[in-house]
Amino acid sequence: MQEMYQGATGLRQRIAQLSANPNAQAIAIGVTAVALTPVVLPLVKPVLKATIKSGVTLFEKAKVAMAETGEMVADIAAEAKAEALTEAQKRASLKSAISTPQLSPNQE
Repeated sequence: MQEMYQGATGLRQRIAQLSANPNAQAIAIGVTAVALTPVVLPLVKPVLKATIKSGVTLFEKAKVAMAETGEMVADIAAEAKAEALTEAQKRASLKSAISTPQLSPNQE
């Protein structure tokens, strides 16, 4: 009977030694994950699917919003460019009107 008790103590000591080893911990976690995946996955699948679906929907909405924002910025830039060109043309026409003397009908 005493030998069985010593065997159990030896097993406990060996388990304690293995649990202190990081490699053994990683292996134990991996084996546990593989063993529990078939049990846990059917329970988690609906939640996981809904989360991914929400993420895809959010991504699509963000993509549309970014495209609309890009169009608005392009429109604003085109308007600003057109206004700047119009102002430059007005300034040029004013300069040319000031710099060229207009002949009066008496001077001809």
